[in-house]
Amino acid sequence: MTSRNSMLKMMAAILTLSLAAIAQDAPKLTFKYKTVDVKSASQTQIFGVANSGAMVGTYIDSAGTTHGLLISKGKATNIDDPSATAGTFCYNMNSKGAIVGYYIGSSGEPQGFLYQNKKFTNVGPAGTSTYALGINDGGNITGFYIDTAGAEHGFLLNGTKYTTLDAPGATSTGAWGINNKGTISIFWIDSSGDYEGALYNGKKYTTIDVPGATQSIPHSINTAGDVSFSWIDSSGNYHGALLAAGKYYKFDDPKAPNYTRPAGINDKHTLVGFFTATGQSAYQGFAATY
Repeated sequence: MTSRNSMLKMMAAILTLSLAAIAQDAPKLTFKYKTVDVKSASQTQIFGVANSGAMVGTYIDSAGTTHGLLISKGKATNIDDPSATAGTFCYNMNSKGAIVGYYIGSSGEPQGFLYQNKKFTNVGPAGTSTYALGINDGGNITGFYIDTAGAEHGFLLNGTKYTTLDAPGATSTGAWGINNKGTISIFWIDSSGDYEGALYNGKKYTTIDVPGATQSIPHSINTAGDVSFSWIDSSGNYHGALLAAGKYYKFDDPKAPNYTRPAGINDKHTLVGFFTATGQSAYQGFAATY
């Protein structure tokens, strides 16, 4: 069982073992950035990107309301679950236009959802607080749930079957992304209370941690197996990293050397996420090609 503090830490990662993967910092890779903001929003966060270039996330409007967000062909559209009373959060989108995320309803607890063909469907084991974070083109959904004892577990939804995912040695586990090959990116909390990462191929967990990081939080994974990361340095600052072909590439949005949080990745070498610019407190979205 984990404490309520552990649950809150797990959420902070979102807003973030067989043989360990062995790789050193790779030569510099070129990233080209653009800022993605919703007009008149006080804050914007981008969490997912489809191969079409459509992006999903969340934003806070001028009245302080949190909306789910789809940006496609330059147009921003609200994606708000009708059961939401305190915000909708969109996390990922597949090539068929299906979106997953979670909303906060009247109970005050998070509830995962699938938005497909203009219809919202709740996602997650019954009777639990749930967060849906990843979806592939086959419709398989990943995320995590909090059981009645307060413990956090990753999950995979394949059709109507839920599979619980717990990384070996973890006190808490979350499943963020799943690619079209079925490989899942896992973030988990170790016995010291720090975040670590893993890939799960359906049989074994392989640790993936950014070299030199005090904590590593994997997010989405594309078909090639490229993984987007947030990682934390010894001063507590957040940075981005990309794992591609066994090599780690560290990066920061040029406006945010101390707070860059990549989240989504597609097959077209596009990363999306959010940052806090130096001297500012509001989140802004970004898209970067590599």
